[in-house]
Amino acid sequence: MVANGHDDLDVKKQSETQVIRRAPTSEPPFTLADIKKAIPPHCFERSLIRSFSYVIADLAAASLFYYLATTYIPQLPHPLPYVAWPVYWYFQGCVFMGLWLIAHECGHHAFSDQVWVEDTVGFIIHTCLLTPYYSWKISHRRHHANTGSLERDELYVPKTKSKLGASAFYLDNPVGRTLTLFVKLTIGFYMYLTVNASGRPYDKFASHYDPRSPIYQENERVLILFSDIGLIAFSYMLYKLAMIQGFGWLFCVYLGPLIVRNAYLVTITYLQHTHPSLPHYDDSEWNWMKGAFTTVDRDYGVLNKVFHNITDTHVLHHLFSYIPHYHAMEATNAIKPILGEFYQSDSTPYYVALWRESKNCMFVEPDKSDDRKGIYWYSRKY
Repeated sequence: MVANGHDDLDVKKQSETQVIRRAPTSEPPFTLADIKKAIPPHCFERSLIRSFSYVIADLAAASLFYYLATTYIPQLPHPLPYVAWPVYWYFQGCVFMGLWLIAHECGHHAFSDQVWVEDTVGFIIHTCLLTPYYSWKISHRRHHANTGSLERDELYVPKTKSKLGASAFYLDNPVGRTLTLFVKLTIGFYMYLTVNASGRPYDKFASHYDPRSPIYQENERVLILFSDIGLIAFSYMLYKLAMIQGFGWLFCVYLGPLIVRNAYLVTITYLQHTHPSLPHYDDSEWNWMKGAFTTVDRDYGVLNKVFHNITDTHVLHHLFSYIPHYHAMEATNAIKPILGEFYQSDSTPYYVALWRESKNCMFVEPDKSDDRKGIYWYSRKY
C-alpha cells in the first residue's frame, strides 16, 4: 500500500516490502482561500429539508431492523436466534453509527443555518445513543482547532517512546494486540468520555461528564451539566424498560447494536488520524494548516454511504467542517488537484488497516536525519 504524498524519506514498515511514503511537512504552496475557491459555492449551502431527510431515512432503517428482529427472530428454532441476533446487532449498529454522525454534523454547524435547530437535533440523537452532546461537541471542536499537535490535540495523541508505558511493550504481540483492540472497540469510547483515555494529558482529572473538568471553560460548564441531565434521564428510561421487558430484551434490541456503534466509532476516528505516513508536530513546527493535513481518507466500501461519507472525505472535513456530508464527496473531488501530494488516502480494507496500524503505530519519534526536530513520525524501532 502506498499513501498519497511523500517527503524526502521513505518509511519501510517492519516485516513488509511495501513502502509508505511520508506526507509532506513543508508549508503548503496554497492557502485555505485557494482551496475554498476550488469548491463549488453550493457545497457550502445547508438544506434543512435535505438534512432531515437523512435523519428520517436512518430512523426508518432502524425501525425496520427493530421490527424484523423482534417479530421474526423469536420465532426461529433453536439455536438460530444465537446467530440472528448478532446479525441484527451489526446492521442496527451501522445505522446507529450513521445517526450518531448526523448529530456530530449538528455540532459542526453543517446540518442547518439555525444553530438552535442543530443543537436540538444533535442533543436528542446523541443522548439517545448515550453520548453527552455538548461535552463531545466542545472537546471535538478543540480537536479540530489543534489537530496534529502533540501538546494540544484532544484525542489519539501519540506518545514518544520514553513516555510510553511498559504495558504497551508487554502487549506488543498478537495476543496483546487482540486484547487491546477488543477493549478499545467495546468500551474504548466510554473510557475516553469517562477518564479521558487516549486523550490529551491534563494536570488534573479530566472527564466529559464532569462540569469542572479542565477540558471545559467556565462559560461551558452549564452545558456539560445539561448533557449529563439528558443522559441520566434517558438512562432511567432504559432502566424502566429493562424492568418491564427484561435486561435480555434491552441488550438484544439496543445495547448489542450500541456496542457495534462503539466499535465503528473508535475504528473510524482512530484510523482517520493514525497512519505511518502522517506526521505529528510539537509547538515549534505546528500550525493549523499543517495540522489539518495530518489525517487520511479511508475506504469502507458500501459503509461509506451508511456513515454519510465521514470516512472517505475526512481531509475535507478538517479543512471545512461546516460543509454538509451530502456535498462532501463533490467538494473532496474538487480540492484534490489543489492539494496534490498533501491529500492523504488509503484504500486498505479498514479491518486490515486497524490491525496494521495497531502494530506499526506504537509511538512517535523525531527523525534523526532531519534538522527539524519538531516533526514526529510513527516508529517501531526499540
